[in-house]
Amino acid sequence: MTDTPALSPARPLRIGDMAPDFIARSTKGPVRLSSQRGRWVVFFSHPADFTPVCTTEFVALARLQPQFDALDCALIGLSVDSLYAHLAWVKAIEDQFGVPIGFPIIEDPSMAIGQAYGMIDHSSPDAMAMRSAYFIDPAGVVRAITTYPHNVGRSAEEMLRLVAALKAVEDGKGFAPAGWQPGDPLLAPPPDGAAATNKEADWFCRTLP
Repeated sequence: MTDTPALSPARPLRIGDMAPDFIARSTKGPVRLSSQRGRWVVFFSHPADFTPVCTTEFVALARLQPQFDALDCALIGLSVDSLYAHLAWVKAIEDQFGVPIGFPIIEDPSMAIGQAYGMIDHSSPDAMAMRSAYFIDPAGVVRAITTYPHNVGRSAEEMLRLVAALKAVEDGKGFAPAGWQPGDPLLAPPPDGAAATNKEADWFCRTLP
């Protein structure tokens, strides 16, 4: 069950775009992306169920879900596998690792959602390139995108840090420096005009008070 407006294959999804809406079956019942408006969403894909790298990612994300919840951020997973494969995999993960998967995993057997998001193009024969994550703000706008190869896993801690950093700078008053962590100072926006002629040595890279 999908209802996904396809983007042109010549126009991949970019930061600042509206995230394409969809309705799909999931391990937690039907999911409509737009029903999450008002909160942050990490929408992430994986190449296949019952694969080693994907399993470690899901275990790591499930263990950090309370921290994503604390940021009012929903997690939504996706792969081309069927809902029945997802359900079997979720049970196997809980049996093997003792970790319940509390977030929904949606099915995309036609790859329509993956194509709409630009994870794969319309000529792709499989979903091996689909290890992407989209960080979507409460208005439904894509604020960050990450893509990894099928044989390298993502850092769940970095995904959590990125959500926290995006929330910290969403008012436009500061920037998050390299390695920023919650509680660290933000950077002042770069000066322009007369402010750029300031003679103080650190004029181009200052932390906010």
